[in-house]
Amino acid sequence: MFADEESRRRTLTVPLPPGRTVRVDEGDGERAVLWVSDDPAPAGLWPRLHAAHGDSGLWPLLLDSLPGEPTRPWDDGELWPDGLSSPAQHDVAQLLAGWWASRTGSDDEDSASRATDPYGRDWPGLAPAAQPRLAPQQHADHWAEQLAHAQPSMRLGLVAADRGSDALTVAGWQGPANYTNDTGKISAVLRSWEDRFGVRVIGVGFAELYLSVAAPPGDLAEALPIAAEHFAFCPDNIWQGPHPHTLGGYADRLIDAPTWAFWWD
Repeated sequence: MFADEESRRRTLTVPLPPGRTVRVDEGDGERAVLWVSDDPAPAGLWPRLHAAHGDSGLWPLLLDSLPGEPTRPWDDGELWPDGLSSPAQHDVAQLLAGWWASRTGSDDEDSASRATDPYGRDWPGLAPAAQPRLAPQQHADHWAEQLAHAQPSMRLGLVAADRGSDALTVAGWQGPANYTNDTGKISAVLRSWEDRFGVRVIGVGFAELYLSVAAPPGDLAEALPIAAEHFAFCPDNIWQGPHPHTLGGYADRLIDAPTWAFWWD
């Protein structure tokens, strides 16, 4: 499926539906970055491919497209992996703190402070790790199936990546381009959430990201610092999400939430 040497050493034994390899024409020549199914993902296939990841090295993704333009970004190869940083090179605490400062640096200080109360402009630091309530793989399998059921047009993608967080960078996904043109930074945060909250990447759209969360916050005190990380990571979740457009209102919605979804305008 993919031409690199590492992928040749891997084996995928799960039968796939009809699909094709997506290539990008960056660098010295065309390079395969993604396999995508022709039709919506069949029921039960995502968990089987997830279970096979250790042998195949291929991370499954449910793929959505730009509304009204079903070929974007996947079929059009609107993916740019070259020039992205390695997720491993970033300090996530520093990365999120820098984003927080840029999000809260509004000329309207009172408005910025109200939106991010109780922290105002003060970055609270990384939220502490939590204990998963269910094995992250089992939890991801269930919620991937729920996502496919809720959005039945989503197709299946496969990316040669060691972990779901890295699949976005390997594929060259550009969803948050209006906030960062380096998806390696997005993957760095997702790696940290994988480790601290049992997060798994289950789906991605043109500018949407869908995660399962095996260790969600159980009360508002736990949810608030996580909400601060989300605001730094994707401020549109708060600015353009349901009312009230405040960190506290958003944190309430995170309590016991088994999935997180993000959207960048």
